[in-house]
Amino acid sequence: MHAVKLTKTRIDQAKYEGKGRSFYALWDTAIPGFGLRIHPSGRKNFILKYRSDGRQRIANVGVYGHITLDEARRMAKVMAAQIVEGRDPAAEKQKQSIKKTMEGLCEDYLERHAKVHKQKSLRDDVRRIEKVFLPLWGHRTVRSITRDEISALHQEIGERAPYEANRTLAQLSKMFELAKTWGYLDENLANPARRIQKFKEKKRDRWVTPEELPKLAMKIDEESNVYVRAALWLYLLTGVRKSELLAAKWEHVDFHRRELYLPDTKAGRDYYVSLNAEAIAILEDVPRLEGNPYILPGKKEGHHLVNISKPWGRVRKEAGIEDVRLHDLRRTVGSWLAQDGNSLPIIQKALNHSTITATMVYARMAEDPVRKALDEHGKKVMTVIRRSKEGNVVRLERAEDG
Repeated sequence: MHAVKLTKTRIDQAKYEGKGRSFYALWDTAIPGFGLRIHPSGRKNFILKYRSDGRQRIANVGVYGHITLDEARRMAKVMAAQIVEGRDPAAEKQKQSIKKTMEGLCEDYLERHAKVHKQKSLRDDVRRIEKVFLPLWGHRTVRSITRDEISALHQEIGERAPYEANRTLAQLSKMFELAKTWGYLDENLANPARRIQKFKEKKRDRWVTPEELPKLAMKIDEESNVYVRAALWLYLLTGVRKSELLAAKWEHVDFHRRELYLPDTKAGRDYYVSLNAEAIAILEDVPRLEGNPYILPGKKEGHHLVNISKPWGRVRKEAGIEDVRLHDLRRTVGSWLAQDGNSLPIIQKALNHSTITATMVYARMAEDPVRKALDEHGKKVMTVIRRSKEGNVVRLERAEDG
């Protein structure tokens, strides 16, 4: 490495003289720490070497050709003044660079949007970011992500999970809209997650039937983990949402009033779950873990069960109902209530639906007055026909006798 007075002519003539791909630079005698780095490819950029927190750092000032030597010197002097003030230009540049990548957008999205406005679905947003977005595009600039790439991702996920593919697309669309607000993208650029055709979503119409329940009950009782066993029974008996039940605490159980208080529900309000005698019996048999406030403690000390997908997968397979999802146990409660003749407002309250619209799916499972009327009509028609036939037979027999 050499110390010389940098000039335009010297810079134009300078060539890489390092070994292999080692660092090689010409240092300027005019400004301490200012220099020109020359890469094996021939690319040249101005740099500034300095110390921050006891460590030597090198900040990129600019690429030669994009800025002139005089401009680079002026920028280096500004950066040197920042260093005197205790700032770290390299770290600030790195941070600013990250802010323009998907990694930076994902971080901002979680902190500034999801954690503030999407508490109920935050876990799903985090999962998609950590498992999908960052591995695919984390170090790329937001601007470089194309509609074709997003469409391909949507198609890939949709082949196995159409609903999840649409939720992924919706999250990306929101992130890119916020990217415009936060300066990652020019406001005039099109959102690359828009104008992509979504998959058709079919409402699931699956619940545990009376014929399937006995074997399912037997397999639940064979589950070795007492807390998983209790969770599955409570899902079937109460219809409480999965995450809300797993996070339930002993302090919120009132055995005298037979209620479970849920202070934080998807509906955005406090809710009191009515506990039937069977649910009370299950809770009375659940062993309490000292120092853990949760009804269903998990493996991690002081925490509740987080995921019971694996044991549920085992139970449903052995019960011969592999197509029944965990959420279908909640749907089973609503279905059975409807078939027993309970009104939609009662089912709505039992399942803590925000609106009656969500409960309407159970309407057709209740006794249908139109069907009942047509059944009665059919019986009446057949009765008249049967009587007419019987009358004809009598008249025919009398005619033959005569």
